Amino acid sequence: MKTNHTILVTGATGYIGGRLIRPLLKAGYRVRVVTRNLNHLQGRSWLSDVETMQGNVLDAAGLRSILDGIDIAFYLIHSMADTGAFVERDMLAAENFAKAAADARVRQIIYLGGLGQADDKLSQHLSSRQKVGEILRAHHSGVTEFRAAMVVGAGSLSFEIVRNLTERLPIMIAPKWLYTRSQPIAIADVLTYLLAAIDQPEAYGEIIEIGGADVVTYRDMILHYARARGLRRFVIPVPVLTPRLSSYWVHMVTPVSASIVRPLIQGLVNEMIVTADSAARLFPTIQPLDFETGLHAALSELDAHQVETAWTDSMSATWEQDEPYTFVEERGMLIERRVRQVNAPPAAIYQTFTSLGGETGWLYLNFLWHLRGWMDRIVGGPGYRRGRPQREALRIGDAVDFWRVEAIEPDHMLRLRAEMKLPGKGWLQFQVEQTQDGSSQLVQTAYFAPHGLFGYVYWYAIFFLHRLIFDGLVNRVVSAAEHGSRGQRSAAT
Repeated sequence: MKTNHTILVTGATGYIGGRLIRPLLKAGYRVRVVTRNLNHLQGRSWLSDVETMQGNVLDAAGLRSILDGIDIAFYLIHSMADTGAFVERDMLAAENFAKAAADARVRQIIYLGGLGQADDKLSQHLSSRQKVGEILRAHHSGVTEFRAAMVVGAGSLSFEIVRNLTERLPIMIAPKWLYTRSQPIAIADVLTYLLAAIDQPEAYGEIIEIGGADVVTYRDMILHYARARGLRRFVIPVPVLTPRLSSYWVHMVTPVSASIVRPLIQGLVNEMIVTADSAARLFPTIQPLDFETGLHAALSELDAHQVETAWTDSMSATWEQDEPYTFVEERGMLIERRVRQVNAPPAAIYQTFTSLGGETGWLYLNFLWHLRGWMDRIVGGPGYRRGRPQREALRIGDAVDFWRVEAIEPDHMLRLRAEMKLPGKGWLQFQVEQTQDGSSQLVQTAYFAPHGLFGYVYWYAIFFLHRLIFDGLVNRVVSAAEHGSRGQRSAAT
């Protein structure tokens, strides 16, 4: 394999694109990443190893510099919601990209679309994704188009819907689309196919259908997931619930909005099964995983909290840095994030939040923290009595009341893992950064990974109490850090 190629990845903030970059780098390729907003790449593990450019595929003129010097391009862009003229945008974007790639002498475009037979009255979204492939091929001779059904992986949109429905609903009504046959494919196999296609002339102009080893229904997937998690779930078939009604149902019980899930469910009405042998013919050494193996790999990733990307990443505007409060559900977690600007250096803020617990307490409504510890002791948890180490600096593994220090970076970050009895797993993290104007930005994030329906009931039952306590906590940390910093400056003068 030639590894002196420069490869462009579009859609790097999306689920597949973000997963693809690390394997490309490991294989020795030079990687260029394009995104509409470079700020949305912050925090990626591969960011320092790639070349980044800001651009938009709807801007034909801007694509010239983006594609300059590129040998292979991955086109991993598609609309997620059903609002606006998404079909026209997708068509225009594909045409702009293919023409610019041809002009820049890019040898190959690799595109990932969706399975489904054209004569099967495909949904608007599935039809749009296949038309994108047609437009790419019409304007570039080196297009390799893969088509896949549901991707089985932690953070994948389809998988997250299955996961959330199964975790939350002990008894589930089963609309007709839950009995549609599909051929889901593990994320590891998708990435293997994408890499195998690089610079393979025999794959130019080909439509390659890829799927896992099993053909299953969505009902089968739900029951497989329940068994893997040790959950008892009952599925009751009903003759009603159209895709539109189903989208509102899913909207009510999962974190996926109706505008996003509706086109996905409309597509689930169509069978998505591999009908051609092109994958086996072109890549005979790739043996796709069965559904159970892919499922357990996804669950292992979730349990280890090592989810590299999620479908929500492409909607990262939710996490703009200037938002003082954000609450979202993603990657199997409920996440509350609070951002404060602090007129103190990072070291002073770090000193404040790493001194919490023990005799110092939690700065706000301390009696409620003690009450929570007392309740925890009653049900067999560690409670509030452990205090904190009798030294100034915390270390990984230290106990802090009913928390355990899981990660710590001097003058930057502290992450505490909850050890009280909970219907799930919880973390509290503080992170501080220096800002350009000389002040600091403090980010306090509470994470909760609920276990089953009771985990969600628990979290939402105390949601407003949590909001009160965590708002007060971060505000008191800010006040204490600023007061301490002013005192140090006064002493120095």
